[in-house]
Amino acid sequence: MAVVVVVAALYLGREVLIPITLAVLLSFVLAPLVGLLRRVGLPRTPSVLAAVVLALGVILLLGSLIGMQIAGLAQDLPRYQSTIQQKIDTVQNGVLHRLNHLVGELGHAGAPSPDAAAPGADPNSPAAREAVPVRIEEGPASPLDLAHRILAPVLGPLETTFIVLIVTVFILMQQADLRDRLIRLFGSDDLHRTTVALDDAAARLSKYFLAQLAINASFGVVVCVGLFLIGVPSPILWGILAALLRFIPYVGSLLAAVLPTALAAAVEPGWSMALWTAGLFLATEPVIGQVVEPMVYGHSTGLSPVSVIVAAIFWTWLWGPIGLILATPLTLCLVVLGRHVERLEFLDVILGDRPALTPAENFYQRMLAGDADEAQAQAELLLEDRSLSSYYDEVALKGLQLAANDIQRGVIGPEKLALLRDTAATLVDALSEAEDTDPPAPPKKSAPEERSVAEKALPRRPAPAVVLPPPEARPAPWGGPAPVLCVAGRGPLDEAAAAMLAQLLGKHGLGARTATHDAVSRSHIAAFDLSGVAMVCVSYLELSGSPAQLRYLLRRLRQRLPDAKLLVGLWPSDDPLLSDATMQAALGADYRVTSLAEAVTACLEEARSRGTVAGEPAEAATPG
Repeated sequence: MAVVVVVAALYLGREVLIPITLAVLLSFVLAPLVGLLRRVGLPRTPSVLAAVVLALGVILLLGSLIGMQIAGLAQDLPRYQSTIQQKIDTVQNGVLHRLNHLVGELGHAGAPSPDAAAPGADPNSPAAREAVPVRIEEGPASPLDLAHRILAPVLGPLETTFIVLIVTVFILMQQADLRDRLIRLFGSDDLHRTTVALDDAAARLSKYFLAQLAINASFGVVVCVGLFLIGVPSPILWGILAALLRFIPYVGSLLAAVLPTALAAAVEPGWSMALWTAGLFLATEPVIGQVVEPMVYGHSTGLSPVSVIVAAIFWTWLWGPIGLILATPLTLCLVVLGRHVERLEFLDVILGDRPALTPAENFYQRMLAGDADEAQAQAELLLEDRSLSSYYDEVALKGLQLAANDIQRGVIGPEKLALLRDTAATLVDALSEAEDTDPPAPPKKSAPEERSVAEKALPRRPAPAVVLPPPEARPAPWGGPAPVLCVAGRGPLDEAAAAMLAQLLGKHGLGARTATHDAVSRSHIAAFDLSGVAMVCVSYLELSGSPAQLRYLLRRLRQRLPDAKLLVGLWPSDDPLLSDATMQAALGADYRVTSLAEAVTACLEEARSRGTVAGEPAEAATPG
């Protein structure tokens, strides 16, 4: 019902809302100029009036140029019509003439004979022989009628322009008051956050509209100069129309090319001018769209392609041609509001180009679908600007945590659980070639709101940077092939976490092997081979709020390996029972970590501290 009411209000109130919307967008464009004049030293009122007068001057200048160009073009229309008629006749004398001849023969064969007159009609009657022509002529127009015909097409645009400028003046004058009212509506419970968000949104929208205006104006200038060199009449008119129509997404440039191309075909008897005109648009638009725009404000406006098309259809249906031009700016305003105002977040989800799911949720979704290839593709994309340990910590483990929560709630059956485990193991094996190093800094984005959720929400943890001495310089058992034992917890997905830790340790030169929880249970730990183990890392995704099982597991491991270091990894855990050093000591662990990077660093530090040669300090035995 709310949607129906809003759409009905937009449609029925379009005569009022269109000027207000144009005024709001114009205020975004003029706000930087007003700010510049304020910084120079002018008060607010003169600054606003100067900016609006400048905008009015530009509008009048463009209107005058368009009027003069149209007037000059109208004088040569008969000659252009003659050229077009000649080309049409040439085409008709070719293929179309033959087709018309064929159609004529077919029609003649099936036409009734002239003698087959309508029954009861007298062919010799005067009415049948001659028709009386009737012509209706209007009387001379009065001065009022002439004034109405001349002024009516002009008064509408002038009235709209006047309203737009007046509303723009008041918006710029009351900018702070309008901001406070929006804060009251959307976020009065968090004044600081809402104020910063609205100010940032307004500044970025102003920069975007100015950039788009400058780019489209440049496109119009290039088109104007190109058409002038080609010889197309009224190049200024087509340049202005090209700049305006380019505000229409995707099809604006094509629409701008239709009229000048048709005019070029009408000016010259041949086709070379028309081909050069079409080639000008086909060459200019890709350069502007694929080179200039990404350099100015990034590769994306923050809108999904589908939302741009749907918005263009929606606003055109509501407000006609002006709605088509305003579709992208209006949709962008809605997306920016959705990104900064919590109550309007649904607008960003529906219209924005950012992923609807976080990377961890995407990972979990790929696991549920059993699609290891898609999960690997997502991992490789994220690994372009982060280390493998950072990906495991911020995406894979959090995705496995989501799965563990669903398993605990009983919503995942045995078959789906087996699929999750197999897919996770396949992914870990597929990433065996990736290096756990920090990649070069990613290219700088032009605006934070253009960043994806993966880039904006995930911290980039640095990869472990501890350097180990060579294996032959480490004392036993640290110099062995697998001095670290990664033990999985009781959870069904803890084995995947243990496998990730073992893989990361191997990439840093420290051998590791994995063990299931059943292998170190009370009934099997006595028979389990623990030779060559210097450190044990126990991995848990979920403890169900009770650390008793973990405490007894560590006690068994301590009895079998009294000299080994014990590390407990909770991936991740905010359990208050396990958050302090007192509980860590009660568990009997030497280390407690909540990320794989911390676990790797702890193991490497322990190996380095033991890695002495002939009594030398560990630092002396470390390369470099």
